[in-house]
Amino acid sequence: MRNKRFLVVLVGALIFGVLAAVTVSKYLSKAQAFSKNMVNVAVAKVDIPLGSKIVAEQITVVQFPKESTPDGAHDSVEKLAGRVAVVNIAAREPITDARLAPEGTAAGLSAVIPEGYRAMTVKVDDAAGISGFIQPGTMVDVVVTIDPAEGAARQDPVSKIVLQNIKVLASGQNIDKPENEREANSVKAVTLQVTPEQAEKLALSSAEGKLQLVMRNQIDQGDEQTPGVTKRNLLTGDTAMPAPDPGSLKSEQPKSESKPVRRSTRAHTPAAAAPAPQPTPRTQVEMIEGAKKRAVEFP
Repeated sequence: MRNKRFLVVLVGALIFGVLAAVTVSKYLSKAQAFSKNMVNVAVAKVDIPLGSKIVAEQITVVQFPKESTPDGAHDSVEKLAGRVAVVNIAAREPITDARLAPEGTAAGLSAVIPEGYRAMTVKVDDAAGISGFIQPGTMVDVVVTIDPAEGAARQDPVSKIVLQNIKVLASGQNIDKPENEREANSVKAVTLQVTPEQAEKLALSSAEGKLQLVMRNQIDQGDEQTPGVTKRNLLTGDTAMPAPDPGSLKSEQPKSESKPVRRSTRAHTPAAAAPAPQPTPRTQVEMIEGAKKRAVEFP
């Protein structure tokens, strides 16, 4: 009896041992296959601000699955040391080529200027700078008030939008957005991203007239062609328009159709409509025929 029990326990132990060995073997094979599918990717160890030069202490290497590795990623710290970030890179984000300036680029404002563009600084005050809400990354239009008639006895200044959809590169000496974007930051100068042709217009406008920056929606990329405003057509007034919801675009607003209204020079009183004649009532007599009732009218 004891031998029989011993054999049962021995067989059970062997079965559980075989199952455990098979399970561990499958787990190790899967883990080995998973590790073969991993690659090294360099990520930011801390937040890297815009325009700063990356140092080795700011980078660490972690493993990513091959199918999840972002394009342009690097696998070593040495390849990234000394490069300049053109965007803000958050901690634990992969550092890719799209986030870096070309090799040899100096740190600072020059690193965030795209090819073919220039950075130009203009003076602003609290009014022209929209009370300090102009921040790096904001899109603005440039309005100039200038007197086109030189040497004329009667001056007639003109206000005109000369540049549209211009990106703000720096606000004062800050090329990065503040942590709290709702707080205004009073500055005396704003640096704009312009083409060489736009730089010439901006320089002449700044020298000959008074500049005003007009903030626009970040998504609104429309081109508005306006004739400009002079003193003469300024006094003609304007037409009231419905106020849009905050953050909405012009394309999302309902189109209002204005119909002309004709006004008569003389008073016109509409004639009162004559009342309709009432029908003459007829005499009715109710007749009962067995179980039925019916009404009979008499003239």
